[in-house]
Amino acid sequence: MAVEIVNIRPEFAEALEELQRVCYPTLGSEELMRAEHFLSHCRIFPEGDFVALVDGKVVGLGSGFFTDFDFDSPQHTFQEIIAGGYYTNHDPEGPYYYGGDISVHPDYRGRGIGRRLYEARKDLVRRYNRKGIVAGGLLPGYARYKGQLSVQEYVDRVVAGEIFDPTLSFQLRNGFVVKGLLQNYIQDQASDNWSTLIFWPNPDYRAS
Repeated sequence: MAVEIVNIRPEFAEALEELQRVCYPTLGSEELMRAEHFLSHCRIFPEGDFVALVDGKVVGLGSGFFTDFDFDSPQHTFQEIIAGGYYTNHDPEGPYYYGGDISVHPDYRGRGIGRRLYEARKDLVRRYNRKGIVAGGLLPGYARYKGQLSVQEYVDRVVAGEIFDPTLSFQLRNGFVVKGLLQNYIQDQASDNWSTLIFWPNPDYRAS
């Protein structure tokens, strides 16, 4: 199976909208990006959106934009920071890349596509000499533990390697660290609207 990673193009917009619906069944419908949002990404910062193709079919997405971020006051919501999905908060001089979305079609998971999307993002951050990648991370595995553990306890155990979470465990393997929790970050019934705040520091960053 040959996987190609390319930058977003307008002709991918409809397929990317469908990918959102397939990949995020527990999210509120208003949290999902639509074709009009992806067309906005094409206009604003296409270099920040990476699309995975298999035989020309859209099977994955890693999208985001440059911005500033205050780790001392980190609380925010998904819709606030992504400007309702349009990514108009993109700042060409922003010191961080904010990861707005990463998704792989369920039929194509376990084949290294997610890792390649993360590597494309990291390469972008290195090339532009930005400080790193910031994102809010979903916790799909928490649904199984709601009655037993608080969100903080669940995240601590995932970080310790005692529990596997399909999203957070993958992010940890890709060099991200958990910087905290974000309450009411996104409407997600699996995690009671909680998210992790994750960060990948660019090891090659050079202060000017």
